[in-house]
Amino acid sequence: MSPTRPDLFDPLQLGPLLLPNRIVMAPLTRNRASAGNVPGPMNIEYYVQRASAGLIITEATYISPQGIGYPMTPGIHNDAQVAGWRNVVDAVHAAGGRIFLQLWHVGRISHPSLQPEGTLPVAPSAIQPAGEAVTYQGMQRYVTPRALETQEIPGIVADYRRAAENALKAGFDGIEVHGANGYLIDQFLRDGTNLRTDAYGGSVAHRARLLHEVLDAVCAVWPSNQVGLRLSPSTTFNDMRDSDPRGHFGEIITSLNRHRLAYLHLIEPNEADRTQGVICVPSRDFRPLFEGVLLVCDGYDGAKARAAIADGHADLVAFGKLFIANPDLPARLRANAPLNAPDPTTFYGGDSHGYTDYPSLGQA
Repeated sequence: MSPTRPDLFDPLQLGPLLLPNRIVMAPLTRNRASAGNVPGPMNIEYYVQRASAGLIITEATYISPQGIGYPMTPGIHNDAQVAGWRNVVDAVHAAGGRIFLQLWHVGRISHPSLQPEGTLPVAPSAIQPAGEAVTYQGMQRYVTPRALETQEIPGIVADYRRAAENALKAGFDGIEVHGANGYLIDQFLRDGTNLRTDAYGGSVAHRARLLHEVLDAVCAVWPSNQVGLRLSPSTTFNDMRDSDPRGHFGEIITSLNRHRLAYLHLIEPNEADRTQGVICVPSRDFRPLFEGVLLVCDGYDGAKARAAIADGHADLVAFGKLFIANPDLPARLRANAPLNAPDPTTFYGGDSHGYTDYPSLGQA
């Protein structure tokens, strides 16, 4: 008799958590934090509506005043923010859910108007990204960031550790380090944005030094099996490039095994990446290199997710836009029920419209 193939609706042991299904809510920036970048009542309702996910990963949450890059995004660096997130976590747990906090430093993808005292954003190297920053005064061209001094980097690592401690105080089930999508850690990893000649630049091992130091720091706070990591080897988002994503990220992903993380979260190449003329490496190609749980994201629907789980390509699948529009997504996928269509005009900022007013199956 052949062994039973895993299914999207099978439970999965993730560290101390038993996930009831393998459907993950992806981290989704929604720009709806309350005053002081504190999660508020509307955020509680939003996450509770989606508590049937096997795991919720929160929207990216900045670790320090320097780490912010967008208006109305939540932080995790002061007591009010910790208390706001505690209210979210308690409500999700009461609804039977499990929730990780994603830790974020945007690096160069910010603007002086968002930074403390109007200072320049920081980055591994002083390379101005193409595009415009979202600010409280509207869209403004990105500036050339200030390259971090070598002696400043331990302070960045300490900020991640404090954020991890605050996530523990807030009662989360774990944390995810955001190392993807062109933000600070990703800027260090890629040779298109890291031109440093010190211990944090040059070879792949040197460019990955900050990532490993951050993982060591947060794993001193949390058991490593409650710490995830998100990477995006092929993305061009936020004006990112790498000369050899297959080779460079292959080395990085192999080096992660020593941390024994809860999971590795890989973002698939998308159509925008493919049209940029860059090398696109699907998560399937990295699967043999990582010894733990693999979470994949971007471009998956129910059928593709089931196939990825069944053939062993992935252990978990994260959904973004589908979870925005379908708070009861696991039930809909299990029943092969129709899905609500997401409204992109309400993705970023605003009120409850397009945030907490999508109907569930019962309401429909």
